[in-house]
Amino acid sequence: MGGDYFADTFYWVALAYPRDAWHHRVLSWQQSNPTARLVTTEDVLGEVLTWFAPRGPTWRAVATKMVERVLVNQRVQALPQTSADFRAALAVYGSRLDKDYSLVDCRSMLAMKSLGVSEVLTNDHHFTQEGFAIVFP
Repeated sequence: MGGDYFADTFYWVALAYPRDAWHHRVLSWQQSNPTARLVTTEDVLGEVLTWFAPRGPTWRAVATKMVERVLVNQRVQALPQTSADFRAALAVYGSRLDKDYSLVDCRSMLAMKSLGVSEVLTNDHHFTQEGFAIVFP
């Protein structure tokens, strides 16, 4: 199977952290989809590093290496953080006050819309509220 998927924080954390409840399902998905092209953002990767930060030096090192590999992986497009994207995400955040979206979620949704990506590697139902399909419901 090929195709384009947006890789959310959920995906990267579950992939790297064997204790994560979703680790085996995410690993299995990755192995079953060797030609899938992934899109993510530097915002998401920053959130991944933040998630691993309190887990000690060993896990910080694991997260650092993973992010470094993601940034050079030819099958992963990591969109940069820009001031314009921050402002656009902030506008979405401010317009969805009835939702629990994080700013990173808003940035991710905008990136997906701009690239025409409809499937997201996450279990976060917020994406379904904006019409995206989550791979791990």
